[in-house]
Amino acid sequence: MYLHLGQDYVVHTRDIIGIFDIETTSISKHTRAFLRHAETEGAVVTLSDELPKSFVVTDFPDETVFISPISSKTLEKRCGRLDQLGSV
Repeated sequence: MYLHLGQDYVVHTRDIIGIFDIETTSISKHTRAFLRHAETEGAVVTLSDELPKSFVVTDFPDETVFISPISSKTLEKRCGRLDQLGSV
């Protein structure tokens, strides 16, 4: 199953490592260091000029961090709905 992250980006759900709320997780210095490192490595894809609400870490083709204007809760609900559809 695929998850729409915003704009024209979709990822396969099996490639998702985690979906994170950018506001609550960026409080941690470790998260900020991770995002900074990913950006210097060229692994960050910003999906919109809008205020970012979440980031999604994937492992395909390489580790990529997608900065999304869609909330982490909405993305998680979409994943849950996809899982339910896949199990029917």
